[in-house]
Amino acid sequence: MTGPLPPLPRTFYARPTTEVARDLLGKLLVRTSEGRPPRIARIVEVEAYLGERDAASHARRGPTPRAAIMFGPPGFLYVYLVYGMHHCMNVVTESDGTAGAVLLRAAEPLSGFDELVEARLLAGPGKVCAALGISRVHNGLDLCTGELFVAEDPSRPVGVSPRFKRSRRVGVDYAGAWARRLLRFYLPGNAHVSGKPRH
Repeated sequence: MTGPLPPLPRTFYARPTTEVARDLLGKLLVRTSEGRPPRIARIVEVEAYLGERDAASHARRGPTPRAAIMFGPPGFLYVYLVYGMHHCMNVVTESDGTAGAVLLRAAEPLSGFDELVEARLLAGPGKVCAALGISRVHNGLDLCTGELFVAEDPSRPVGVSPRFKRSRRVGVDYAGAWARRLLRFYLPGNAHVSGKPRH
C-alpha cells in the first residue's frame, strides 16, 4: 500500500445498516499505532444488527448503558466482550437516535502485521480484535478521526463492489425468527471467512 488512506466520511455510516454492511466488504481496516507501521486488513465478513426490532441485537432492550452507543451518532466503534475473553468490534450505523451496528467478523491481513499474524487466519471477530489490538478501552472510538478507521481499497476500481454472498448470522439461535434472517455478508472463496455458510 502506498500513499495515505483517508478514513471514510461519517455519511458512509449514516445509512441503513444492511447497506453499510454490504459496502464494508472489501474495504480496508486501518489501525495506526505510534512507533510502528499501520496495520491494514481487508474486511471479508460482517453481520448486520438492526436495532430494537432485531431480537439478536444488543439494542433490543433500548439504550441500556451497554447498548446506548448503538443509538448513534454513526461512525463510532462499539466494542464488547464475549465469554469473558474475546473482544468483538462493531461500527455504529443509521442516523443519530436510531440503533444499528455492523459486526466485523473476519478480515484478511495485508500489511503491517508481524509474520505470526500474517500466517494466521483472522477468521472470527475475536481474532480480528486481537490482531489489531482492539479492546474495550476502544469502545466509543471515532472511526472518522481515530487510530482505527475504514478506508477505500485504492487497488479496487471506484464504484465497483466485490461480489458477495449472504447467510444467517452465527451464534444467534436464541433470536427466533431473527436467527433465520440472512444478515451475514461475506466474500465467497476468501480463506479468512469464518466457518461455513449458514443458509
